[in-house]
Amino acid sequence: MDQVRKNMAMPSRSDVFTRPGRHRVAVLARAVLLPIELGIVHQLFGQARAGGTVDGEPLYEVATCSLRPGDVRTDGDFTVAVRHGPEALAEADTVIVLSSYEDYVQDTPALAAPLAEAFARIRPGTRVASICTGAFVLASAGLLDGRTATTHWRYTEPFARLFPRVRLDPDVLYTDGGDVLTSAGCASGIDLCLHMIRRDHGTAVAGDVARRTVVPPHREGGQVQYIRRPVPPPAASGTSAARAWALRRLQDPITLGQLAAREAMSVRNFNRRFREEVGTTPMTWLNQQRVELARELLEESDLAVEQVAERTGLGSAANLRRHFQEALGVSPSAYRTTFRGPPVR
Repeated sequence: MDQVRKNMAMPSRSDVFTRPGRHRVAVLARAVLLPIELGIVHQLFGQARAGGTVDGEPLYEVATCSLRPGDVRTDGDFTVAVRHGPEALAEADTVIVLSSYEDYVQDTPALAAPLAEAFARIRPGTRVASICTGAFVLASAGLLDGRTATTHWRYTEPFARLFPRVRLDPDVLYTDGGDVLTSAGCASGIDLCLHMIRRDHGTAVAGDVARRTVVPPHREGGQVQYIRRPVPPPAASGTSAARAWALRRLQDPITLGQLAAREAMSVRNFNRRFREEVGTTPMTWLNQQRVELARELLEESDLAVEQVAERTGLGSAANLRRHFQEALGVSPSAYRTTFRGPPVR
């Protein structure tokens, strides 16, 4: 990491990004890339609009780049024509590194010379993220040393062997280290992009992007990335009705026994089935939904923190602050100030 940072310099500007005032996202594509990952980034960031409305001003400008301009091979029967070279990295506010088949056979922790030269262009303070095995590149650059990171569950063993200085969490969907983020498989790239949009502009904007692209608006990064039985057998009953019931009454006290009763299951059987379907415990999931509702209320209403706590079923302001701090690392008041500005006096 030190060597990469030492080589960073302020380059001359180019014509990669042409929309002043928008957050600039550079997507680094390498052979052989998965086209779905490239599409995810362009679709989600490209849909983000000010105010969370279709008529709002676009908030991001996304540019695809590669180590050299030209056709980049994919895992399909077509190539992607990439106009920009690594100079795009020098102008970006966020750099997203996609996965590549090259990562699957990596046998050295060293960053290849062309990638090292490309990463040397990234300005200090730039947010850097990876999708799937793109984390191998971030780790090779030293950006993950001493940090918690994740990658696709199939490649956690070689990752851990190559990068012992990285605190690998093989189970989560994504990790957020502030200026460095990682995600697991390509589908969790959706979760990561929505998380970054939410972090930048709040739940209204991220929720609008999710609605228009018809994807779940939020999955916690700590949710497990691989569930062996994500769909119950056709003859088995699930827990979706209980979840829908709970979401309609988050303000009320809800017990595990009540949830199990909605599905006519024993508490033990319900708890097991819930974990199989959702990847976490019912009460952890319930608290996650309450924090999400609290975020929306803090952004979109003038309710006092005590009232938000009551409306979300978290009870007291102290309890709301505790859950907010655990989930987001900030207080409810600080979160509201970030997305609505300081209160008018």
